[in-house]
Amino acid sequence: MGWSRRRFLGTLAALPAASACDAPSGTGNGTGDGTGTGTGTATGGGSGSGTEPAERRPGTPGRPSPEASGPRPLYLGTYTSAEGGGTGIGLASYDPATGRITGAGTLRGVPDPSYLAVHPDGRTLYAVSERDDGAVSAVRLADRRVLGSRSTGGAGPCHLSVHPGGRWLLSANYTSGSVAVHPIDASGALGERTDLVTHPGREPHAHQIVTAPDGRHVLAVDLGTDTVRTYRLDEQKGTLTEVARARTRPGAGPRHLTFHPGGRYAYLANEVDDTVAVCAYDPDSGRLDIGEGPATGSDGDETNYPAQILVTANGRYAFLANRGHDSLARYAVEDDGARLRLLGTVPVAGDFPRHIAFSPDGRLLFAANQRSGTVSVFRVDRATGALRLAGEPFASPVAVCALPL
Repeated sequence: MGWSRRRFLGTLAALPAASACDAPSGTGNGTGDGTGTGTGTATGGGSGSGTEPAERRPGTPGRPSPEASGPRPLYLGTYTSAEGGGTGIGLASYDPATGRITGAGTLRGVPDPSYLAVHPDGRTLYAVSERDDGAVSAVRLADRRVLGSRSTGGAGPCHLSVHPGGRWLLSANYTSGSVAVHPIDASGALGERTDLVTHPGREPHAHQIVTAPDGRHVLAVDLGTDTVRTYRLDEQKGTLTEVARARTRPGAGPRHLTFHPGGRYAYLANEVDDTVAVCAYDPDSGRLDIGEGPATGSDGDETNYPAQILVTANGRYAFLANRGHDSLARYAVEDDGARLRLLGTVPVAGDFPRHIAFSPDGRLLFAANQRSGTVSVFRVDRATGALRLAGEPFASPVAVCALPL
């Protein structure tokens, strides 16, 4: 398969890593032969799931409540086609008190699962296959069965998200610069694609697709065209209609957008020019106005590629993953979200932090370090936003995504 710039950057000088998650788990039906992937039969394995709409299904067996004690599940994304990469979706658990990760094997059958997301009801995991023949797959968490895969209609899908209503899966094709929509049935499986929108312009590279807090608008971040496009999703037909378009400064290379809990501001990590932008958002029109922002903390003394930015649930602090500087920048969120103030950085204890995520209770932050093949865990002080490393990083081959439930 072809190698995109984003994969080359991440795997350059990568160190092969061994991990407990690199061995078959021996559990469920999804660990052995890859049954259900690439077949187009996304409804397979859905028996016994009931007939209620996806958003109404009771219970959350795949996602314990934030107050639950004991080990909690952790899923790890990788590149299976990269040297030293994994063999599928890494299975692990973590201790919510200590942050300690324990490997539990690998879910095979999904190639190059570089990004993962979970359904709002916690029953189904979704993964991209970041390949020239891009695909998205659904995995039932109760028995870890791959329910099937669907083509994204594009190349190199690198991000996906589930619409809050639970009926639609949204994905971004980096290499071909397009975004796709798939329906989700009552079993959590995926149906045939209902829409595919290719971004115009020279070398579009769609890097992210996310639903705004208002639930009415979907925003697609395109690194290649320096734009963030706002779409309205038709929740009956599963189609996208563009309603607004925002432009960054030329050459910024926007990569990842996250919203403040208040819903009026968002923060944009720009990969190419090593910047962060504070954006004003209008929920009525879906319009995003991209402004200026604070420094990334890299000090400009080395090449740095901001990867992802997160905001705490209380809206008081934000964190940025810096690849190159290999740090996590910490910001105070001020003026109800209108301003970010850099408080400092902490070493990520790894090389090239590609993805960061909070545990459901917000007490832990996980960083997937691509080049070192590790996952670092930090305790988050909710009062000050301070980060403290929780033990030694966990080895996981070419770790590019860490999804704690």
